[in-house]
Amino acid sequence: MPMSLVRFNLIDPSLDAASISARYKAMLEMAAFADTNGFFMATFEEHHGAENAWSPTPLLNAGAVLSRTTNLAASVSALLLPLHDPIRVAEDIAVIDLMSGGRLTVILGLGYRPSEYQLLGKDWDRRGKIMDESIEILLKAWSGEPFEYNGGTHQIQPTPVTKPHPFIMIGGTSKVAARRAARFGLPLSPAANMPELEAYYYEQCEKHGTQGFCAMPGDETKMTLVAEDPDKAWAELGQYFLNEASMYSSWQTSDISSAVHSHATTPEELRAEGIYQIITPAEAATLEQIIHHPLCGGMPIDSAWESLQLYVDAIS
Repeated sequence: MPMSLVRFNLIDPSLDAASISARYKAMLEMAAFADTNGFFMATFEEHHGAENAWSPTPLLNAGAVLSRTTNLAASVSALLLPLHDPIRVAEDIAVIDLMSGGRLTVILGLGYRPSEYQLLGKDWDRRGKIMDESIEILLKAWSGEPFEYNGGTHQIQPTPVTKPHPFIMIGGTSKVAARRAARFGLPLSPAANMPELEAYYYEQCEKHGTQGFCAMPGDETKMTLVAEDPDKAWAELGQYFLNEASMYSSWQTSDISSAVHSHATTPEELRAEGIYQIITPAEAATLEQIIHHPLCGGMPIDSAWESLQLYVDAIS
């Protein structure tokens, strides 16, 4: 069976509460369907103050999905750690780890939108230092041992079932991120295929006497839907893909690398780029891995369900 992932970011440009509610409920039902039909993982994201309601609550979403599933893993990619209280993050991840039996993976990211730091009252200029301090606190909190914090000695309980701590990785596409991951002895998860950064990370691991690995996307990362008639589906759904791609692109700066950074201005250009694809069931059956992206860009829930069902039927 192919390695099947399902992505949820819950975008809904309508900003209608009833529509968004239906989308979150559909996420839970789709995750249960994915779990029953052999999917490996569901992925979640974090953005704040987004004009299209991009979900700001990845840990909450992951916990809800894990509570509805038995085997499906969940990955937060990424949790923007400097925007959060590190003790609350440590506690929330520990509890989700306990409830799910260790099925949660969290990529810790720095973030790249100053507006999010402003919104949440965090210092953009200190984001690297906040990140380092927060990672240290997470690791100490999960140890279950007393540690000094905020002028006192504290011990955080309950501790995770996953030892020595829940599975976390450091996200980023800079040498700073690679050095941070190596220094803490944590895996590196770049957002793009960057062999030179991978090599640098391993050099830094050797320098710091740590062991880790680099979980890097391949040369091509494709967000996928399945349809009997891809041309018809693109005509009906292409604008929803563009909704997502355009918003994400507007947040990118020249120093950011991402495997899903589109430069398209029309659905036709987006299709030609290949980052988003609609394939037939027969084509889907030949894939070794798929990132299935139902609900993409606020697309109709019925269309998302049709795509999921066609994919499952194709690989069954």
